[in-house]
Amino acid sequence: MKKTLILLTAALLLTSVSAIAQNKVDKQGRRQGHWIRIDKDGTKIYEGDFLDGKETGTFTYYYADGTVRMRNIYTVPGERCDHEAYDEKGHLLARGHYDRRNRDGHWQFFAEDGRLVKEASYRMGIKDGLHVIYTHTGDTAEVTHWVNNHRHGRWWKRIGKQGYITGTYVNGGLEGRLVEYDDNGLLAREGHYLDGLKHGSYRYYEDGQLTIDERWEHGLMLDRRIRMLLPEEKFLSIHDIICLAPLGKNRVTLLLDDGSKLITHESADLVYERIGDELFDCANRKSRIIVARRAVQGIGKDTEGRDILLLEPQPDFAIFPDEDGIKMVRSRHFDDEPALK
Repeated sequence: MKKTLILLTAALLLTSVSAIAQNKVDKQGRRQGHWIRIDKDGTKIYEGDFLDGKETGTFTYYYADGTVRMRNIYTVPGERCDHEAYDEKGHLLARGHYDRRNRDGHWQFFAEDGRLVKEASYRMGIKDGLHVIYTHTGDTAEVTHWVNNHRHGRWWKRIGKQGYITGTYVNGGLEGRLVEYDDNGLLAREGHYLDGLKHGSYRYYEDGQLTIDERWEHGLMLDRRIRMLLPEEKFLSIHDIICLAPLGKNRVTLLLDDGSKLITHESADLVYERIGDELFDCANRKSRIIVARRAVQGIGKDTEGRDILLLEPQPDFAIFPDEDGIKMVRSRHFDDEPALK
């Protein structure tokens, strides 16, 4: 055992001495010739040739187990090189060019199984040109144009198997019309942008039928009108709705700000998704009652001393807020109201 250890130690020493002997520096302090860099544990870090202090030819970098980590083949000493990067199992991860340590030109990135997952263009470290992402089946997943590190130009992204969304970027922000189609080729969304913000008409569709119609101004939503089955089709502005409460499986009661009530013949999930949460809060999660923030007046007591939500206008049915609902109301700095008579 001792003899084996002595032999191993001697071998490491010889390797280190050999490496040191190769690592030459000229009178100007520039590295010359073949170099092998080894860490304190005797593990090889890199191996390659220098000419007047600049890397030349092939430089190979290693993992701790000796597996190749990177390989740079210099076409211009110390400046330009063809680069390849590998994982610890030897799979190629990336391939491209460096210019003075900046990604430059066309790059490819790969998955462990060898699939091409991304192609990208760079100009001295800056994203510039076409960037393409691929799915696990090799289909195109997303296409983006970049200029000076900003998305600039047409943008396309796959949604599902056959659906897609497309628009135009200008200096990093969406500009003009954006449109989305579902797997059946039906319109799912369309809208307009100005300086990267929603501006003007913005519409959503289900099975090609308009269900949400919004108006925006420089990123501020002015109105959202949603399709309801009452049982006839009708569009209502969310600004006109005070309260929503499920009524069975596929019906929802709506209280409007004029005090009237409507019943839509659709599921609460569908209606609530269209409503959104910008103007509404949940008063009771179990009963799934949501209320417009602007209508909340505070918390009072019913004739039995129970907490009850006060709205304006007040619905003809009691809304008993849960703990989160009470916290929501009190966070708006309302004082408790006296008991209802």
